[in-house]
Amino acid sequence: MSFRKKLDSKKFIITAEISPPKGTDITGMQNDASMIKDVVDAINITDNQRAVMRMSSLAACSILSQNGYETIMHLTCRDKNRLALQSELLGASALGIHNVLVITGDHPAKGDHEGAKPVYDFDSVQLLGLIKELNRGFDFSGNPLHGKPNLCAGAVAGTGLNELPFIKLEKKIKMGARFIQTQAVFDTRSFSEFMDKIKNSETFREVKILAGIIPLRSEKNAAFLNKNMAGIKVPEDIIKQMRGARNPVFKGMEIAAELIKELRSVCDGVHIMPVGNHEKTAGILEMAGIK
Repeated sequence: MSFRKKLDSKKFIITAEISPPKGTDITGMQNDASMIKDVVDAINITDNQRAVMRMSSLAACSILSQNGYETIMHLTCRDKNRLALQSELLGASALGIHNVLVITGDHPAKGDHEGAKPVYDFDSVQLLGLIKELNRGFDFSGNPLHGKPNLCAGAVAGTGLNELPFIKLEKKIKMGARFIQTQAVFDTRSFSEFMDKIKNSETFREVKILAGIIPLRSEKNAAFLNKNMAGIKVPEDIIKQMRGARNPVFKGMEIAAELIKELRSVCDGVHIMPVGNHEKTAGILEMAGIK
């Protein structure tokens, strides 16, 4: 069953994230993908995540797709203008890549190429609108396409209850986002309030919400997230658990598994974003009771 069909079903969806290599050696990426092939519904491939240069998401998705993996190609607005964005999307479709996650993208100042110029011709809402037009068979200027794509678009979101971010999220849904992958969730009560607000909006009736999960590996790891990742807050009680753990990596697995258990009755799935590789992902899902 394709990822798109799973979105239309009642299945609790599992996705996971992999970064392409910083170079041409794809061994690590392939090994990472093989660890999760049988336990996830699709694999996200990041696009110069945190403005750090890596192999293109399109190329990485194509490599994995040829080996039987269902992928979700990340596409950021930071690096490409509307011409390049459309070319990338048409190329992806022609290569059999039909799932796309739309992201505005971190500013290059945060990355490893000082002086790189951002583009931001579109933001994520506009890019979703562009995908909608391509699926209809037209480019952004209204010119007909010779063969149209059939792209399944998703977007990202924070889980705060502030009005402006919520309005932007509603715009993403109206522009055709079929699924939303959220920032990492560590407070299920707060996330439940976010989901309650969503359920009260007609806009979100058809969209699937996948809660972000970052399995912690150490207290230092938790502190880094709080300091450097906007919109992510690791609660003090979880930091204390990591601080007092004899085996911090296993404790992080336990915490992630417990979060997934609690989230199963609240949202439509989870999106796992490991620190490092996916060596522990299958174990976390097993601990959470997901087979």
